[in-house]
Amino acid sequence: MSYLDKLLQGVEVEWKTLCAVCKVLRGNRLTKKELTENGKYPVFHGGLIPLGLYDKFNRKANQTMIINTGSIGEVVWSNVDFWSSDGTFVVETSDGIYDRFLYHYLKIQEGYFKSQKREGGVPTIDRAVVENLQIPIPPLSVQKEIVRILDSFTELTAELTAELTARKSQYTYYREKLLSFDENQVEWKTLGEVVDVFTGGEAPLNCIKGDKPEGIFKYPVYGNGAEIYGYADSYRIDKDAVTISSIGANTGTIYFRNAFFTPIIRLKVIIPKYNNLLPRYLYHYLNSITISSKSSSVPNMNASDVKRIKIPVPPIEEQERIVSILDKFDTLTTSISEGLPKEIELRKKQYEYYRDLLLTFPKNNIES
Repeated sequence: MSYLDKLLQGVEVEWKTLCAVCKVLRGNRLTKKELTENGKYPVFHGGLIPLGLYDKFNRKANQTMIINTGSIGEVVWSNVDFWSSDGTFVVETSDGIYDRFLYHYLKIQEGYFKSQKREGGVPTIDRAVVENLQIPIPPLSVQKEIVRILDSFTELTAELTAELTARKSQYTYYREKLLSFDENQVEWKTLGEVVDVFTGGEAPLNCIKGDKPEGIFKYPVYGNGAEIYGYADSYRIDKDAVTISSIGANTGTIYFRNAFFTPIIRLKVIIPKYNNLLPRYLYHYLNSITISSKSSSVPNMNASDVKRIKIPVPPIEEQERIVSILDKFDTLTTSISEGLPKEIELRKKQYEYYRDLLLTFPKNNIES
């Protein structure tokens, strides 16, 4: 017997359309001019992040929203009073529905809501899509127990996310403190003096797309984004290196890449010429400055732009000290194999597993 069966104890679960047991309310439009820096209440419009603040609210705390423009289909919970704009539907529950239970169930339906997007001048979803959704209604005691279990996962994820934000702030603080040098304190060099710059070309002929190696295709291929392009059976770069995205929206973004990879699509690769410059030090320093692109309809930068960037070159012992400190924060805040991002991702997967397990009810009594 499953845990859900034990919870239900033979009680049948009734299914009804959402509009039969809840009110689906569209929000009220606000213009950006009406938002205020000193407002008390968040304004939700087209996504998970509030559009801004307003000095009034039109919905009470602890309600579920469904975004119907922008990030269409996203299900959002607000634990504070808020302003719901015309880019959201707010679902008001009746006595037989526990608000938080409904939120967790609607999270499962995000894919369905997205699939019902109506294309047009401004893509949206119709109110009828939400109102006609069939939802399960187990006894309130069962709803509350399910919420207790699922909220334990979301609360832990929230705590880890807050911890990640704090650690990122610490990393930024120490990076700025450790990498702030006076002109006369250390030697300053242009990158052209101390590094070799390579530019990525076409993707290798023997290459598979995707984020996992396969057989002989074990050497990563990187473009200008954070995601891996694919894997090849050979490599162009055989040393640890720093890459700079040099075309498109990510122009100027810095990544550290371990040895044995291939750059493509004009990605700039910089490798120290001499042993007195550590690749990891170079990575941290370049991440601490703003690297501007050329003004153009498509942001871009060439090798000459990269070579003109000036960097401080302290003694190798000082570089090693700086790297040892900053690498700890970098691992903690960015690593998907051992840092907080990995822990957060695992907790999210746990939540999704138990959510799907606990909210998959038998459909024996569906309202037609």
